[in-house]
Amino acid sequence: MHIRDILSDPKPSLSFEFFPPRSAAAWEDLYQAIRELEPLEPTFVSVTYGAGGGTRELTHDLVVRIKQTTSIPPVPHLTCVGHSEKEVTEILERYAKAGVSNILALRGDPPKDQPDYDWSESGFRHAADLVAFIRKFNDSGAHPDPRGFGIGVAGFPEGHPATPNRVDELDFLKAKVDAGADYICTQLFFDNHDFFDFRDRCALSGINVPIIAGVMPVTSLQGMKRMAELAAGARYPAKLLRALERAKSSAEAVERVGIHYAAEQCAGLLNEGVDGIHFYTLNKSHATREIYNSLGLAANA
Repeated sequence: MHIRDILSDPKPSLSFEFFPPRSAAAWEDLYQAIRELEPLEPTFVSVTYGAGGGTRELTHDLVVRIKQTTSIPPVPHLTCVGHSEKEVTEILERYAKAGVSNILALRGDPPKDQPDYDWSESGFRHAADLVAFIRKFNDSGAHPDPRGFGIGVAGFPEGHPATPNRVDELDFLKAKVDAGADYICTQLFFDNHDFFDFRDRCALSGINVPIIAGVMPVTSLQGMKRMAELAAGARYPAKLLRALERAKSSAEAVERVGIHYAAEQCAGLLNEGVDGIHFYTLNKSHATREIYNSLGLAANA
């Protein structure tokens, strides 16, 4: 099933993101989290792809394992960085053979050891190029679904860090949609006003596909700082910072504050008719299950 089919349901989509572990113990921890989250019946789970495609094989293995052992549709990330058209074709063929139905097409980050990465060396300079290539692959009939892959792309409510011109930024996003993207999944944010304004600006720009909101509950102060770095400038509102400051002497209290804030954020999004919420889980289940409970979304969460 394509994600756009799921998003056609009036009921909002609720989904999770995982990243491929690098150790056997971490794999077991992740699969325990997946077992705990599966009863929540997420509409899909996405699986990340390391900078420069550094976890390509791990991503593939995790996606296939989720596909074969759970009832949750997996959506692998696929990035432009460091891939030729031939390599991307091979990746798409493997996913098609495994029965994977959706791809999240991203420009991606260059390897950390290549700050001056030359984008001209890649077969794809922009995510829109990758989207168009996947659409071309779909037309080849190589996927068991006659429609081929469903395609999602990323959006940035607070603005893309590499595009300070916000007018150009919406043009680039529209180019991804015009190339064939079915929906947008946003980077994490902590102020719903940023998301609602982004959604309105998309509509004004003629971007009319569903937009899924990315939410990450803060579960530790260290994790908050790390995620701000990974998200390339996520803004933490003063309201959240004040609450975390009051709780900083207790790791448990910090987690409670973060979960409470994220639950309020989700309630506000749902009240305003969001198409879906995508939880950045950091491969853990507790915070997401607590949010589900507080919103009354799952009796057995």
